Formats: sequence, structure tokens, C-alpha cells
Amino acid sequence: MHADLGEYQQLDLRAHSLLADVPLHDIWLLELEGGGNGRTIEDVRRCFTPQTVTTANAAVRMLFALRRGLGRVFGWDKASEHWDAERYVHRLTDEDRARSLVAPGTDDGVMRIVYVFPFECLSEVRNATVHAFSCFALRQTMTGYRMYWAIYVKPIGPWTSTYMRVIDPFRRAVVYPAVLHRVQRTWSVNYCE
Repeated sequence: MHADLGEYQQLDLRAHSLLADVPLHDIWLLELEGGGNGRTIEDVRRCFTPQTVTTANAAVRMLFALRRGLGRVFGWDKASEHWDAERYVHRLTDEDRARSLVAPGTDDGVMRIVYVFPFECLSEVRNATVHAFSCFALRQTMTGYRMYWAIYVKPIGPWTSTYMRVIDPFRRAVVYPAVLHRVQRTWSVNYCE
């Protein structure tokens, strides 16, 4: 389900300041029941692997295969030297780097880790269509945990907004619900049984 913007903005997150120049595109919320005390964002990341995202169900697999195919045909994912200079990992402070549980810049599927803190992580992807960021935040509740998933999209050209309008219905109606359902099931199996 979609998260409340005000609720998300009140969270004490490094992403708020680091991504101040990037429009917030979407915020999703996932209630994770149980799990016991002491869970961190690393536990969420174990449930939310690149494999989980791209294979959540048959429709998601098809959509990712279509996107990969179009990316190959149009060269959208072909790396460019200037993209590395645009990555936000360069904006981290020494304190951010020291605090991160995973080395900033580490590949994570199609994304790259910007940082992983105990209750927040940020990844980015830069290609010929978008410069996008995925932020997870985890908060303990009375019955388990609440995970926020925010998507930020920085336009990189005049057609980024068109690209996002084309893919948004698929992301919002098919991909994200299926991925979140799979993450919830994996959480249940890993931490509640």
C-alpha cells in the first residue's frame, strides 16, 4: 500500500538531506508482522534481493524481460563514464561511509549501494532513462516492523518524465504489489516461523 507522505517525511533519514534535489516519486508501506526484537535493514535486504524483485511472479518476470530487451535494443543500460561522476555515493560524508554496513558503491543487482545503515539503506541506478534511488527504512511497531520503500527519480533528459509515465501503471499495479507480497512472505518464513 502507499505510505503517507507526512509520515515518511517525519522519519529521521539521511536520504531526506542527501536527496533534497531529487523528486520523490513513490512511497510504499509494508507491515511486517512478528520478527522478534533486534531486526535491522539487513534482515529486510535478505528478503528483498534482486532475485526477489525480478521473479516475484510471471507478470513481473515478463515485464523485467521486456525492459531488459528494450534496454539492449536501445542501449539504455550501456554504461557511460560520466554516469560514475553523477553517482550520489560521492556526496557521502566520511561519517556516512564509516557508518555504512556495506561498502558504498557495491553492486546490488542493477542497483548500486549508496549506504546501508542499521535502519535505512539507499541504492541508486543510473542509465540512459533515469537516475533513480530506492530507499528502505525500517521501524519497529507493537506487532512487528513497518518498512517504508521510497522511490526517487531524477530526470536526466527531456524524456524521463514520458518514460516514467509509460512504466508507472505497470510498476504500481503489477511490480510493486507483487514484490512487496513476496517480501512479506519471505519475512514470514525467515523470521516468524
